Amino acid sequence: MAIITVSRGSFSGGKSLGECVASRLGFSCISREVLVDEAVKRYEVPEEKLRDALTKKPSLLDHLTREKSHYLMCLRAALIRMVKDERAVYHGHAGHLLLRGIPHLVRVRVIASMEFRTRAVMDSQHVGRKEAVEYIENVDKERSKWTEFLYHEDWNDPSQYDLVLNIDQLGILDACEVVCRAATMEQYKMTQESQIMLDNLALSTEVRGVIACDAARKGVADAGVEIEADDGIITISGTAASLEDADRIRDLIASVPGVRAFNSKIEVWPHW
Repeated sequence: MAIITVSRGSFSGGKSLGECVASRLGFSCISREVLVDEAVKRYEVPEEKLRDALTKKPSLLDHLTREKSHYLMCLRAALIRMVKDERAVYHGHAGHLLLRGIPHLVRVRVIASMEFRTRAVMDSQHVGRKEAVEYIENVDKERSKWTEFLYHEDWNDPSQYDLVLNIDQLGILDACEVVCRAATMEQYKMTQESQIMLDNLALSTEVRGVIACDAARKGVADAGVEIEADDGIITISGTAASLEDADRIRDLIASVPGVRAFNSKIEVWPHW
């Protein structure tokens, strides 16, 4: 059966919908907080850095150091590993982008009117209408910038999703029914071919995540490194800044469970 992502604006009901779908289908339910906790445990990286990578557009300095990109690779690797062997619902910003490449993915976008969202913020945070509207507008703007900068995608573009559900019109329970029915449709069922694709994607992102987390900690220049996986065999290509960095990257690949062998096509940048 499918893997489901629920993307939503702040206080649009996406969390409640994700939990409802997971409960009804018997799926595991993964939130942004659960994902961050898993990545912290798996890769021993700072929690604050991971949270920032998921919510804040990189600054110019971040762009130069690739810091947020490194932590985002760690998060993507952790999430794909979490959904690889079990049926799951992920409700969090840009889950459909973090899990891009999975063939049996149901991409859900939840929308709600500003009035619905404003009332939810007012009730939850005990603030006035003006403060609630400003909060929603700021969060939406930050998420749009984040998605555009990192993925060159318009977060609000409906063509990115399989389902766009208006919670004002449907309510949580009816929206939940729609998603559950979609998840059982033939085109979203796991096949032997899609399982192989997912297994290869999980291993390649795991290797890339290990390299990225190491690079974030130790400053290894990995910007040009690309990883492909095929039945446990890793092909690494691209460029490294030095022989030492290239050797470090190869050692990291060899240390990842599930890697049976690897082919190295990595080159070292010329130093004039």
